[in-house]
Amino acid sequence: MFWAMFAVAAGFLGLTVLGVFALRVFVEAQRLGRQVAESARRISRAAEDLERAATGVARSVDAL
Repeated sequence: MFWAMFAVAAGFLGLTVLGVFALRVFVEAQRLGRQVAESARRISRAAEDLERAATGVARSVDAL
């Protein structure tokens, strides 16, 4: 009977550890998603700035 109870307790402990790791993975995945979204926004803003600068350069070259 001891071994059966030990096996149940070990199984429960194993599931608890897996649950904690799953929660940590979920939190880190959300954090990574926020960082990717922020990076995409910054890249988009930089691309718009570059496009505006290129338009200005093209106008000054046409004026010559």
